[in-house]
Amino acid sequence: MIRLLRGFYIFWICFRYGLDELVLSSFQKPWLRLLARVVSVGRQLDAPRGQRIREALERLGPIFVKFGQVLSTRRDLLPLDIADELARLQDRVPPFGSDVAIASIERAFGKKISDIFVSFEREPVASASIAQVHFGVLKDRQGRDRDVAVKVLRPGMLKVIEKDLSLMRMMAGWVEGLSADGRRLKPREVVAEFDKYLHDELDLVREASSAAQLRRNMAGLDLVLIPEMIWDFCMTEVIVMERMYGIPISQVERLRAAGVDIPKLARDGVTIFFTQVFRDGFFHADMHPGNIQVSVAPATFGRYISLDFGIVGTLTGSDKEYLAQNFTAFFRRDYKRVAELHIESGWVPASTRVDELESAIRSVCEPYFDRPLKEISLGLVLMRLFQTSRRFSVEIQPQLVLLQKTLLNIEGLGRQLDPDLDLWNTAKPFLEKWMIDEIGPAKLFAELRKEAPQYAKRFPELPRLFYDFLKTSKPQPDRLMAELLTEQKRTNRLLQRLGYLAVGFVLGLLAVQFFAHARVF
Repeated sequence: MIRLLRGFYIFWICFRYGLDELVLSSFQKPWLRLLARVVSVGRQLDAPRGQRIREALERLGPIFVKFGQVLSTRRDLLPLDIADELARLQDRVPPFGSDVAIASIERAFGKKISDIFVSFEREPVASASIAQVHFGVLKDRQGRDRDVAVKVLRPGMLKVIEKDLSLMRMMAGWVEGLSADGRRLKPREVVAEFDKYLHDELDLVREASSAAQLRRNMAGLDLVLIPEMIWDFCMTEVIVMERMYGIPISQVERLRAAGVDIPKLARDGVTIFFTQVFRDGFFHADMHPGNIQVSVAPATFGRYISLDFGIVGTLTGSDKEYLAQNFTAFFRRDYKRVAELHIESGWVPASTRVDELESAIRSVCEPYFDRPLKEISLGLVLMRLFQTSRRFSVEIQPQLVLLQKTLLNIEGLGRQLDPDLDLWNTAKPFLEKWMIDEIGPAKLFAELRKEAPQYAKRFPELPRLFYDFLKTSKPQPDRLMAELLTEQKRTNRLLQRLGYLAVGFVLGLLAVQFFAHARVF
């Protein structure tokens, strides 16, 4: 009965804010339109559609607010005005009781709160739909007092999430079955992505592990501080971390009064992001102003402080190569290369004509070059490339959508700090260095050294394996030819790199001999 009432309430809110008009615009059944008007008598649809969607999700509660936040990252599916409005959603959730938080902590650690902490602040400093944060002091293994932040999962979240997710799945199936517009939005795919995201966020140890990885990756950069996890006090429902002290990055006047170099701060944010993306392939994917502070302590003055690691993104080597080459080709106006990259990546059908895709990409990208480079948004360029690719039946990879959303956050933050920020000149060194690292001799030797143990192990077995293959396999000329061509291309690439290396070696010897003779004379 409760689930049925909740379902009726959700549909009433959808009708009340006119969401039926947005999702089912191509659905011509008059009875559904009549039902929508009867159950929502007096509704006003004067507000923009994005605003109505945002307000409806806020009325439906924290899980739907979180759903809207996740949906705002799918700019490959949503119109820009709706995605921008959903990005404004905030977790306006009242904190749960301090006694409940303390009970959760004591249950997780099997100790009284007084046995864990030297002191514990009962009033939370932050509260969201999934968890809330308290400050405290505990003794570490060396017996020193440490200021810490304690993140506590909101009790009973799993049951609430499962109930609302089951309703979302049901609604997604209806929407997908009722209209072509509904199918285009892929509601069941989006709900499945949200399901995974929420269940990942319910495991706070996962968040702690992501923070630890980012802290390790960023240790030598001296631009960003990431709290240390106190692993003796990290459980699924509660994690304890180093307390960070800083000024919220949105308070620009306070930062300027403290002496922080604001233009440098903007450049540092871009540097941090591109280092995480192109060097590490592991990036903080929720870098909005609420999760970023700036240190004003003398030892770490002007460094970023990153918080909340519930969302991180990962990129493979092929993802990074795709991005680096796309950005480089774009700024050279080499649209043919951009089209070829889309096809080579396998995300566009191999039968796609390069000239047709090149023309579509040119029509999207060329208008940007009427502007100064500092006004070009790499996030918007990436989004437009995704939208163009969708016209050619490409399925955009989720990790790239997450990267594009984060890039838009970084650009917005950077230009809020410094309107004259030239994002391309800041990012270009990372792209160029990455390309050199990927095709240079150092990369070749690293790959050979990495694969050498496997080659040494398999080499004695090659004659027997080849004999077994010839004996048991049936002749399949087309398949064998394709495999041979693939191996030939791989061998050609290896020989080409070895050729470059040999030429470099010979030139080096000639240079040595030249200088030796020069000394003689």
